[in-house]
Amino acid sequence: MSKTNRNVYEDLRTKLEAAIKAAQAAGELPEGELPSFVLEEPADRSHGDIATNVAMAGARTFRTAPRKAAEIILSHIDLENSFIEKYEIAGPGFINFFLSKNYFASVLREIETDGDRYGESDYGKGEKVMVEFVSANPTGPMHLGNARGGALGDCLAAVMDKAGYDVWREFYVNDAGNQIEKFANSLEARYLQKYDPSVEFPEDGYQGEDITERAEEFAAIHGDSYVSVDSAERKQALVDYALPLNIERMQRDMGKYKINFDNWFMESTLHESGSVKEIVELLKSKDLIYEQDGALWYKNKQICTEILLSQGKSQDYIDKLELKDDVLIRQNGNPTYFAADIAYHKNKFDRGFERLINIWGADHHGHVMRLKGAMNAIGYNGDKLDIVLMQLVRLMRDGKPVKMSKRTGKAIQLADLLEEVPVDSARFIFNTREANTQMDFDLDLAIQQDSQNPVYYVQYAHARICSILRNIEAEGVQIRSCTDDELTMLTAPEETELIHLLSAFDSEIVAAARDYDPTKVTKYVTNVATYFHKFYNACRVKTDDESLMQARLTLCIATKTVIKNVLEMFKITCPERM
Repeated sequence: MSKTNRNVYEDLRTKLEAAIKAAQAAGELPEGELPSFVLEEPADRSHGDIATNVAMAGARTFRTAPRKAAEIILSHIDLENSFIEKYEIAGPGFINFFLSKNYFASVLREIETDGDRYGESDYGKGEKVMVEFVSANPTGPMHLGNARGGALGDCLAAVMDKAGYDVWREFYVNDAGNQIEKFANSLEARYLQKYDPSVEFPEDGYQGEDITERAEEFAAIHGDSYVSVDSAERKQALVDYALPLNIERMQRDMGKYKINFDNWFMESTLHESGSVKEIVELLKSKDLIYEQDGALWYKNKQICTEILLSQGKSQDYIDKLELKDDVLIRQNGNPTYFAADIAYHKNKFDRGFERLINIWGADHHGHVMRLKGAMNAIGYNGDKLDIVLMQLVRLMRDGKPVKMSKRTGKAIQLADLLEEVPVDSARFIFNTREANTQMDFDLDLAIQQDSQNPVYYVQYAHARICSILRNIEAEGVQIRSCTDDELTMLTAPEETELIHLLSAFDSEIVAAARDYDPTKVTKYVTNVATYFHKFYNACRVKTDDESLMQARLTLCIATKTVIKNVLEMFKITCPERM
């Protein structure tokens, strides 16, 4: 809620508590501890702007019928110099308060004063947060899951920044381990096949045409000079050539998507620095590792069971989960991905981040508890690691699923999507569905330039306001700052409803940051556009009453400010003409 809105709630709570104490002092209510009560916005605005259950919540303390208690409380409440205009008792004892015209004027004044800072808050108290997202394997092009994760992660980071957190965006590059070994084997086979077609391709190799392209490029530079060298040397040369190019391609695609990471963290540095070995030694010192069949195993089952028991879960519930221990060091002496993951998240905490947020695909569901448990096991707080699980996305065209690019005839990649769909549409539409829901991305809708396309609908509202302001000024009207009295002229339901919505901007930002759900803000700004169109259709902006016209122009500008603040926060174009 805006500062004005927040102050109203805080002031009203103070006044209600003072009224209860006054009634108790007068002997009209029995002495006792003040009840815990809520102040909230009613679902139906005709029931008031703020409702409270204070009389019912205090029934045990007051020892009187809630409606009677409400009457007594209201007889002692002092609402002078407040934004409350009137009140009424409803139902079994709810108290409904109605805001005055001065309240709505104050909201508009706050937006006018704050401008592009409107919506910011100190909710996060500067807590250092890392949002790690996308983190695609560099062995091939980025896919549609990365497109959704990129939009979700970047916009989540944006709302958390707006809510007062100190936010860091990070991409974890898996440039070590099994996938790189498989990458090397695949490149080697394609390179050798150029000179000897009988060379077999590994069964588990990467089949993508990008592997063939990289091998062809390497051959164009080096010819057959690596055919006769040792396999390890050949594979290392191929990886040293192809991997940086793949990472550069990922960075380029992210740049096109308007995503700029604060850091691209290389998994290989964890191995080179000895961090993975240190994790193994640390877990050994805590008696959480044992050897079996030549491998080193982490006691995941023990740690996760302890966590679940502390959460009140029954042993029967735990047994049904069929928890298992995890290999950290394989028989061949190579660490597993999980070992590196523990080291990486320890590294995050050691860099001073107080909260870690990872955006993962839903197929990583089983990895969540064991990584949080591992943080507890090595002496960190696993509750400070939060995982947002993201469901699959399905591309649709003409109402049917699409798997192949029209341009290339291959599986659609992030780069293909961004060639076909405007970046604004992709970023906005991917944030119209919560991460935990499967999503159909409509390619036809994403390129439409009409109100059916959600981003176009919001952008059009902004452009429409800009057009209104230009036309007004072209007619010789000088747009000016209104007096408070002029702003109180905005009393039509369409005007007050829109102002109510504008006042909720920073509370929507906070809710999005708290719940790790930037779609709340996308839905909010869509509602702002809808309520603006309702206001504009119901209330003529250019009128003979100059004061009323200026007040309505102020409301137009305030709406424009909020839409602009959302779109720019999400790195979406904010056009003045369409």
